[in-house]
Amino acid sequence: MTYQNYSLKQLQQIDAAHYLHPFTDHKELRDIGSRMITRAEGPFIYDSEGTELLDGMAGLWCVNVGYGRTELAEAAYEQMKELPYYNSFFKCSTPTPVLLSKKLAELAPKNINQVFYGSSGSESNDTALRLVRHYWAIEGKPEKNRIISRKMAYHGSTVAGTSLGGMDGMHQQLGGAVPNIVHVMMPYAYELALPGESDHDFGLRAAKSVEDAILEAGAENVAAFIGEPIMGAGGVKIPPASYWPEVQRICRKYDVLLMLDEVITGYGRTGEWFAAQTFGIEADTITTAKALTSGYQPLSALLVGDRIAATLVDKGGEFYHGYTYSGHPVACAVALKNLEIIEREGLVERVKTDTGPYFAQMLKRISGHGLVGEVRSVGLMGAIEIVKDKATKERFSPVGSAAVAIRDHAIANGMMMRATGDSMILSPPLIWTRATIDMAGDRILKALDLAERDLRNA
Repeated sequence: MTYQNYSLKQLQQIDAAHYLHPFTDHKELRDIGSRMITRAEGPFIYDSEGTELLDGMAGLWCVNVGYGRTELAEAAYEQMKELPYYNSFFKCSTPTPVLLSKKLAELAPKNINQVFYGSSGSESNDTALRLVRHYWAIEGKPEKNRIISRKMAYHGSTVAGTSLGGMDGMHQQLGGAVPNIVHVMMPYAYELALPGESDHDFGLRAAKSVEDAILEAGAENVAAFIGEPIMGAGGVKIPPASYWPEVQRICRKYDVLLMLDEVITGYGRTGEWFAAQTFGIEADTITTAKALTSGYQPLSALLVGDRIAATLVDKGGEFYHGYTYSGHPVACAVALKNLEIIEREGLVERVKTDTGPYFAQMLKRISGHGLVGEVRSVGLMGAIEIVKDKATKERFSPVGSAAVAIRDHAIANGMMMRATGDSMILSPPLIWTRATIDMAGDRILKALDLAERDLRNA
C-alpha cells in the first residue's frame, strides 16, 4: 500500500506514533502535526495538499541540481541491477568509488588526491578527527591531539561531530564531549566587531583567537584547527577577507593542520567547486557530503591532502576506522552522474558570474526593509539579519522569535526558508534562475511585511 491510500490526518497519526524526527521538539510536533512533503520538481516542493513551495534551502543545503532528475534515478537503477552493494573492506573495491575518487581529485584543490567515504557529513567529520589524530600518532607525536574549533560551529550531530561543533545546547545534551577540543570566537563581525573596528581588523582579531588557543595549549599539543569556510547552520556567517589568510598563516607557523568542513559549501555553492578555492585556502582535509549526490543518495567524502596521505602510505599500519557503506557503489554512481550534470550545465560558473551576483542584488533590495539589519551572501548562500532597531541592532525578544514569525509567513506564502537564531538563511538549488530569484525576493519581502505588522503590534 502506498502513501496515496492514506489521508493527511492518518499519515500524521502514524508519524506521531512511530517516527522520531531530527532536531525536533517532539511534544510540539505532536501538537501541530507534520507537513507532509510528497513530491518535488525543479526548484519546487509540494506537500500532500498540493501546496507549491519554492525551496530556498535545497532540501537541507544539498539538492544542487534540483528535483526530478531522471538521470540520477536511472544511474542508481542501473548500478543496483549490476552490483547493488559490496564493501570496501578486506582489500576489495568496486568500480564506482574508484572512478568517483579520480573525479574528485580532478575537481579538488591541487594538494588533494585521496578520498575516504561515509554516508553523512557527521561521519566524515568523525573520520577527519580520527585521521588527524592518527596522522600525528604515526608521525611519533601522539601528544599533538588537541583540536581548535569555533563557537557556534556546526560539524554534525554524532558524538564527535557534536564535540567538534560549538553549539552549547548540543554539548549540554551530550553530557560529555570528546576530550581535547576547544572553541574560540567566530568571525561574526555584525555582533562581535568593536565600535569603529574595520572588517579587516576584526578578521585579524578573530584569527588571533586561534593563535591564542595554540599558544595556551602549546603548539606541540595542537593537532589541527577545524572550520567551515562560511559558518552555515550557525547563520551563514561570512568571515572578512582578512580572516582565512591569517588563519592559514598561523596554522603553518605552528605546524597545525587545517581541516575544512565543506559539507554545505562544497560542489558549487560559492561559485567554485569548493569554498577552499573561493577563499584561497590550502587545507589538509576537506569534509564534503550533501551536494555530492544532490541529496539523491546518502554519501560523504573526506578529501585528504597529500601530506597526510603520504604518511599513511609510506609509514603503513592499519587505520582502524570505516563504515559498512563506505564507498557504496550505488551512491557513488549517483554522485558521478550528479557531478556530470553540474559540469554539463555549467552550474558552478553560472553561480559565479550570473545567479550569485544577481542573488546578492536581490538581498540588497531586501536590506532596506525595517526588520533587516544586514544581508550577506557568497554565491547562492545568504543570510538576512533580523533586528527590532536597525540603528542599535536591538533584537526582538525572545531571541529567534522574529525569525520564526518570518519563516512561518514565508511558508504560508509559498517560500520555504530557514530561521536560525535571529537570521533568515537561504541556500537554494543551483538551478535557480534570475526569474526564480525575483520570485524569492518578492515572497520574502511579503513575509517580512506581514511579520513586521505582527511584531510591531504585539
